[in-house]
Amino acid sequence: MRYRRSNIPGATLFFTVVTYDRKRLLCSGENPMRLKEAMESVRTDHPFTIDAIVLLPDHIHCIWTLPPDDNDFSTRWMLIKSKFTRTCSNPFPTVLSSSRTNKREQAIWQRRFWEHQIRDEMDFQRHVDYIHYNPVRHGLARAPMEWKYSSFKRYVDDGIYPPTWGAQEPLVFDGTVGRE
Repeated sequence: MRYRRSNIPGATLFFTVVTYDRKRLLCSGENPMRLKEAMESVRTDHPFTIDAIVLLPDHIHCIWTLPPDDNDFSTRWMLIKSKFTRTCSNPFPTVLSSSRTNKREQAIWQRRFWEHQIRDEMDFQRHVDYIHYNPVRHGLARAPMEWKYSSFKRYVDDGIYPPTWGAQEPLVFDGTVGRE
């Protein structure tokens, strides 16, 4: 099967990248920092802007904008996944399929990812809202502001969202943000 991918240079894209068998390893231990380091390392040689991001235990949602002359997001994801895989802590022993063994793949990531090219400002805002509300939707936080693995706080600091946006119930903030 051939997948049709966006090939427009400078595009803004929404991605969902999922762990193998939905293993809940991305938010444990040093893995969030290791993933951030992998992304920053790739951004050094293959620039892109992270417009919004949320890291959940078993998947990532993010929006990237590529440079005006570049449409190669697949290489960026391949490099990020590879760099993270070499350093991550995976507490889930997995028997590898012969296909994964033959391709020298670890059981950290699903092979593919999902992408959607952002069409306009309204599409962008809907996807940013989706990203930031995702921890609440999955029962990981009562409000986006409580989830520390997200760009939500940056959006609050920039005046785009109020701190209580997306809260399931009225929240009282004591000055600390995020919880383990």
